[in-house]
Amino acid sequence: MVDPDRRTLLAAAAAVAPAALLPAAVQAEPRIVMNDASRLSPTPVFRHWVVPPDPEAQTIAALRDALQAATKQRRPIVVGAARHSMGGQSLARNGLGITFAIDRCEVDRAAGTARVHAGTRWHQVISALDAQGLSPAVMQSNSDFSVGATFSVNAHGWPAPYGPFGSTVRALRLMLADGSVVTASRTEHPELFAMAMGGYGLVGILLELEIAVVENRMMRPRFERMPAGDLARRFTGALRDDPQVKMIYGRLNVTRAELFTEALLVTWRPDAAPPGGLPAATRRGALTGVSREIYRAQIGSETGKKARWFAETVAVPKAATGAFTRNSLMNEPVSNLEGRDRRRTDILHEYFVHPDRFGDFLAACRELIPKARAEFLNVTLRWVAADDLPVLSYSTTDRIAAVMSFSQEITPEGEADMMMLTEALIDRVGAIGGAFYLPYRLHARPDQVRAIYPRAERFAERKRHFDPHGVFRHALWDAYLAD
Repeated sequence: MVDPDRRTLLAAAAAVAPAALLPAAVQAEPRIVMNDASRLSPTPVFRHWVVPPDPEAQTIAALRDALQAATKQRRPIVVGAARHSMGGQSLARNGLGITFAIDRCEVDRAAGTARVHAGTRWHQVISALDAQGLSPAVMQSNSDFSVGATFSVNAHGWPAPYGPFGSTVRALRLMLADGSVVTASRTEHPELFAMAMGGYGLVGILLELEIAVVENRMMRPRFERMPAGDLARRFTGALRDDPQVKMIYGRLNVTRAELFTEALLVTWRPDAAPPGGLPAATRRGALTGVSREIYRAQIGSETGKKARWFAETVAVPKAATGAFTRNSLMNEPVSNLEGRDRRRTDILHEYFVHPDRFGDFLAACRELIPKARAEFLNVTLRWVAADDLPVLSYSTTDRIAAVMSFSQEITPEGEADMMMLTEALIDRVGAIGGAFYLPYRLHARPDQVRAIYPRAERFAERKRHFDPHGVFRHALWDAYLAD
């Protein structure tokens, strides 16, 4: 049973205006209130420090001073970038919010790597690599985010046949709570490496990462429409049987009456470069396919959802006669499909299931999602190869990732509806041996977290060892790991 008071309090607290969350005595005072992509996490902070691209020694000294002051004042520190996490994981209540404004990417072509400052955004990395004919092996599916943030949530992408981003990181530099700077990898300080990978910034401040890079190539798509029940078999078969498949994703139809009955599988294979060489990477939305207007027309309209599915499965494949570079495909901004209705917000869920249980996942979604108040807009399916190294791993086996987007009303009723749907989906996914992704709304019950992330208690214990004063903390820590 879920405590109804918990739902009521969380829903009301998350949905009211930011100023109403502040004590009455200080509402009139100037405050810095930060938020994340959900627009449901207004958080008063003591200070927001945008770290400029100063010489590294100067930056290190300033960060150490900040850590010392925060420890003395018992204030939290959280490093963020785009703050796309949706449950306050990138926000420090009454603490110090740090944002790096640093763009640094140094390529080692012989090693097949690049050394990248943690604050560098992915579109900046692509720009640097593109000039040398290279591309990130794996990155987050949009290019607005920083490399350090991607590692902290251990996001995955859609290049195949890789695991999450962390599986392609060779080493990192990390500032611990005592101000010391360590280099960590699979062989040097391996425990810190495994904890920082998908550790949500709770272990230390990421400074630099050494990431794997690959050759940039022209890529051409192939579209296949099929019954949804065939998708898992065709998905795994494409990767197993055709080594030329270098990028892959799937989609499912989202009308309430016919939810998840049809599927689209899109595979990308290398194509010949044009005579003049590879064109420069663009950010024009090569992957999105449908327009923002078609995508947003799905809200409140089953006809709109059918029109979007027709566009994606019929119109776009017919029009897709060209090829794109790998970098252009990954250089997608979030803004391409974002909403403009300030009464609603887009909320992400993500679930990871073994291909053998994908049919059970479809059945659970067909049962639960149509009953919800929220509008279901999209699901993108990706391949995530097994990587059990992170302490908080969500891919202990090969998994199909289902990235789901809902449009939710910014009301207490909308928040309560989303909470109940999330809990129900997590229960069903956990029952088939799957996992849910932690960086979205904090609607999971603590028992669900412990069941699906069995090393969570170990993570919390070792975090306290490396950060005895709890200087690195945020809402995810408080909700799931602090006790």
